[in-house]
Parts: sequence; C-alpha cells; structure tokens
Amino acid sequence: MTADAQGTYLDDIVRDVRARLELRIDAWYAGDGAGERDGITHAQPPARSLMASISARRTAGELAVIAEVKRRSPSVGAIDLDADPAARAGTYAAHGAAGISVLTEPDHFGGDLADLAAARSASGATPLLRKDFILDEFQIWEATRFGADAVLLIAALHDEEALRTLLKVTHSLGMEALVEVHDEAELERTLAAGAQLIGINSRNLTTFAVDLAVVEWLAPRVPADRLLVAESGIKLVSDAQRVRDAGVDAVLVGEALMRSAQPDHLLGQLRAVGPGELRT
Repeated sequence: MTADAQGTYLDDIVRDVRARLELRIDAWYAGDGAGERDGITHAQPPARSLMASISARRTAGELAVIAEVKRRSPSVGAIDLDADPAARAGTYAAHGAAGISVLTEPDHFGGDLADLAAARSASGATPLLRKDFILDEFQIWEATRFGADAVLLIAALHDEEALRTLLKVTHSLGMEALVEVHDEAELERTLAAGAQLIGINSRNLTTFAVDLAVVEWLAPRVPADRLLVAESGIKLVSDAQRVRDAGVDAVLVGEALMRSAQPDHLLGQLRAVGPGELRT
C-alpha cells in the first residue's frame, strides 16, 4: 500500500462507519429504541470502573494491561478470524487483565456489537471497553446496551467542543471514556475537554506507522492526576518496559495476545513489568 493510499484509509473507515451508523439510527427510531434510550434517565457509578481497575494496579506497583479481542486490522490483515470473544475475555479476566477491549467495527476489524455482549458474559468483574470509531452519542448508548463500561474516543475525529459533549454523554450513563491522542494538539484539546483517562496511540492513523517514541514524547506532558495508557506497538515485554519507563500506567495490547500460543503467560509477563518514571 502506498503512502498516498494509506493517507486516505482513515477517511475510508470513517465514511463506512458513518454510513452504517445512519442505517442503525434510522432502524432504532423506527422501532422502540427511542423509548428504551429515554428510559436511561440519570447517571450511576460504573458497575465496573476501568479507571479504578488501573488505579488499583498502579497503587500495587503493577503495570495494568487492557487485553484486546481483535480478529483483524487494516495494518496487518487477519489475526484470528475465528476468535471466540467469550473465551478470550474469560482467559483475560482469569489472568489479571485490568480491562478488556473489544473491537466492534465489522468491515475493517472483523468485530461486532455481539462480541461485546459475549465478552460481557464471560468477563466477571473485569471492565469492558468498546473500541470503535465513535462519531455520535448514539454509539455510546449502544455501548451501554451491549455491556460496555467504557468507550474509546479518538481525539483526531473531534474538536474540543465535540469531545466535551461526548464525555458528558458517556459520564451521564455511568460510563468512562479512554480518549486517544497521537500528537500535542490532540493532547491539548483532550486535556482541555477534561478527559481523565488518556491513551497515547503510537500508531499514526493516517500512515499506520508505529513509533513508541510518540509515547515517550507525549507522556511527560500528561499531568500526574490523569491515568495514562499506551496503545499500539506493544509486541514484546521490552516494548512494555519502554513505555512503562516513559510513565504510563497501563498498556493496551491486542495483536500480540491474539497471536500468542500462551496469552495467559504473556499477560502475566506484561503485568510484571516494573515501575517506570513518575509523571509530575
């Protein structure tokens, strides 16, 4: 794939997501969905808080791991197309994952909202993150209906005002948001919007290039009172140690765990990565 082709891929994904979203919204309001949505009237504490789970591991000196259920991706193609989300979630939960991320985008990542529900049934007390391209608050309502405790918001897709609105909706449903950034401008508007759980994606969503130096560059700019997650590029324990040394509290790991013959063993190794620099 050429650089020019890669440069349009995020736009292609967002266009596809938006088209499917419009169909789901139309179907929702044509049925009984509006009444069901309006029945959720006030905020409640998350049944399973991803932030609390990460914080507890930070206090214990452990690297928190958000383990991901991912069948494929645009950057590497097929990973495990036959993956059973319930079985995966059960393994991750049983071996100490701080959270479980579930891809729900079908066309480019092979996911589905049904995967979220399946993971919920097997994850016990471990919080679930819906990972998708959230463009509209409707998708946040969807996430809570299918069992998510948190959603991923990608700062590259939203201005500060939109981020504030999506965060408000998320919190009103008793959920949390992991807000993903890749550069200083995205980090600045994410902090200004009030995000408390911040992910630094070492993957450039336009070129797909991965560089852990992005985490090392941005991590010191995240205040110590925010929780920080490193996303993408964590294939080896040494990668986890590198970002841990930069000051992150957690890592989100998908491909490496999905490809591993012993994901439980790898999860244990990642959790054991020693403390790194403290952010101030």
